[in-house]
Amino acid sequence: MNIDFAEASSLVIAKLCGCKESRRKVAYSLLNETHGLCLDKKDLIIGQIEACDKLLRYTSDENDNKIALEREIRELKMALDLMT
Repeated sequence: MNIDFAEASSLVIAKLCGCKESRRKVAYSLLNETHGLCLDKKDLIIGQIEACDKLLRYTSDENDNKIALEREIRELKMALDLMT
């Protein structure tokens, strides 16, 4: 039996990928791999939104980064609305 406890309040981490200057992308990773087995789509999208919000708060004044994060949050919220 595997027992695992997550210390962090969020399960998803968002990172900005600067591989393409014309369009920044947001990449995600799960903090705890075992939680990936029990997350449904809605929980995963909510986790991605929370991770983007947290990253947006700590992002410097680079407009490209803020624009990419705001665009990603809008797209995730639209996807979440389509599910409900």
